[in-house]
Amino acid sequence: MSIKLGVPSKGRLMEKTFDWFAKRGITLSRTGSDREYAGAVEGVEGVDLVLLSAGEIPRELAAGRIHLGVTGTDLVHEKLPRWEQQVEELEPMGFGEADLILAVPQFWIDVDTLEDLDAVAAAFRRTHGHRLRIATKYHRLIREFLADAGVADYQLIDSQGATEGTVKNETAEMVADITSTGETLRANHLKILSDGLVLRSQATLWRSRVAKCTSEEKSALKTLLAKIDS
Repeated sequence: MSIKLGVPSKGRLMEKTFDWFAKRGITLSRTGSDREYAGAVEGVEGVDLVLLSAGEIPRELAAGRIHLGVTGTDLVHEKLPRWEQQVEELEPMGFGEADLILAVPQFWIDVDTLEDLDAVAAAFRRTHGHRLRIATKYHRLIREFLADAGVADYQLIDSQGATEGTVKNETAEMVADITSTGETLRANHLKILSDGLVLRSQATLWRSRVAKCTSEEKSALKTLLAKIDS
């Protein structure tokens, strides 16, 4: 048996994760073709590389099928209720930074805060007969954030891609989405509420609190974490 390290299987997240470990003397690499999700670890014994989508990694950590995983703060907080009981944050990795925010159309000139949004949402329901629609894929985080802010007259519309375009396409009145620069929001004539920051996210190394370890695996994990901290 060996320690299982889950990392994103493609794109810039995978490349930056490989670079991050390489700077700490641990070489991660893909093996086989680009269509094969197989990998190798050099520089520490007893560690297997598991290539997964970033969205799968929180679930695999929570199930104990992998011991360590690299994924975004936003995905762990969204996908794992009471995440602190299931995973431990080991190391923010300094890349993949993005903010989960609430954004409204720029022409809503009187809406700048959550208090403004609450008033507009109530008026919208009275006028249109249905709740204001917010397009997002972050349902749990947004419900909790808006509940804490006292905003109630809304409904969440699931959007797994091109969320910023939902307002222009008239399938939602506003959005809750992840953004790194805000350029796509501005291009779609959206503005971020002044107090609409829900969560700051970045790629992070997490440890499963439920994955079982043999004595050999505990030794391998200790060695791996020592190299990361050195």
